[in-house]
Amino acid sequence: MSKFSQTRRNFLRNTSALTAAPLIIPNLASSASPNGKINHAVVGTDGQGWSDLSNIATHPNVNITAICDVDTSRMAKAAAKFPDARKYQDWRDLLESEGDRIDSVQVAIPDHMHASVSIAAMKKGKHVYCEKPLAHEISEARAMGAWAKKSGVVTQMGNQIQSSIEYRSAVILIQNGVIGKIKEVHAWAGATFPGSGRPAGEDPVPKNLDWDKWLGVAPERPYKNGIYHPFNWRGWQDFGTGPIGDFMCHIMDSPFKALELTAPKSVITTGVPERWANDEKIHSENWPDWATYEYDFPGTKWTTGKSLKVFWYDGGKKPPRKLAGFEKDERQLPGSGSLFIGETGNLLLPHVGGPQLVPYSKNQGIERPKLKGRSHYHSFIDACLGKDATTSNFGFAVPLTETTLLGNIANRFHGKKLEWNQNKMVIPNHSEANSLVKKIPRDFS
Repeated sequence: MSKFSQTRRNFLRNTSALTAAPLIIPNLASSASPNGKINHAVVGTDGQGWSDLSNIATHPNVNITAICDVDTSRMAKAAAKFPDARKYQDWRDLLESEGDRIDSVQVAIPDHMHASVSIAAMKKGKHVYCEKPLAHEISEARAMGAWAKKSGVVTQMGNQIQSSIEYRSAVILIQNGVIGKIKEVHAWAGATFPGSGRPAGEDPVPKNLDWDKWLGVAPERPYKNGIYHPFNWRGWQDFGTGPIGDFMCHIMDSPFKALELTAPKSVITTGVPERWANDEKIHSENWPDWATYEYDFPGTKWTTGKSLKVFWYDGGKKPPRKLAGFEKDERQLPGSGSLFIGETGNLLLPHVGGPQLVPYSKNQGIERPKLKGRSHYHSFIDACLGKDATTSNFGFAVPLTETTLLGNIANRFHGKKLEWNQNKMVIPNHSEANSLVKKIPRDFS
């Protein structure tokens, strides 16, 4: 086996004792850098990786030291902007070669490789900024949280909208009791990644792409041009986490923050497309174009009862308009957002929009919080320097990711209520679903 064959198998084996229990990590973490500058490495340089890199690089106290991408053509833009950064095609080479020359690592690659890179970086004492959702499997998310706690590094999940004034305002308004305690929550996203099953045949792998490294811990499959790389991986079960994985960590972030939610007690998928459910070729390879879910969470001091119902809709599905008081006019719910149903009213939070009381007439006289702007990216670097604290560290992000990934287990057994034992990390009432909590990865060299 190659000296670099430290895959997800090794990480999960080494952390099995840590991942069984739910995580209790301080919600804010910081760590000082001895030289006053953060030397930052980037794994995944295009798409969302380019956006993350560009924002982090605007911090005056950060140096972009090393960049890595399995596709050298997609690394070209970052290489041109940061000509002094050392370049790699294998993240394991980067971590091995850079040693003490880097302080932090940004991970913005397909979901199935988040845990492998992040855990390897944390083992070396590197701060980690990892895109949402944290991981592809629940056991991986737990392992990431365990290593964050064990290593003491600064961590941040890339649900950057959490730091926006709009989302922070909603959290404050809810906790100020503007609509009383919360009875239930509805959240939705318009994203969809339709699929038709695995195509036959294979295409030549481009010279600029290392396909084996792109596959990483996922099972081997032939390369097909434009089918998986560079973006369509989100709709494939082996690589992405579908619509719910793409958006729940953004949109359900505010309910998690405002209501101090932990992992749910149960989840049931209440609807999926018939085409997806009835075609094994699609059902076994792709995520559903849309789905609807019902979660049951333990109640908190912000909720009316001992439990809280949370409803999630994606792929263009939405809650009934009447919940927002729109049944008597032409107004529509936004394409994505969340709706808090309270004792004395309802609060609508459009995705990347300001909170509104509905019906809208109730907004008169409501004083909005006066907040200063905050950069999700800069706060990560400042935390690495010991000058700030992150608000989406892995202690917060793991239960949110866990909730997301439980949905993706439930949609494959739609109509069946799956119980979730957070302490033991098991689905006790469905053995087949429970087998998907932790899966065996591929060794690759």
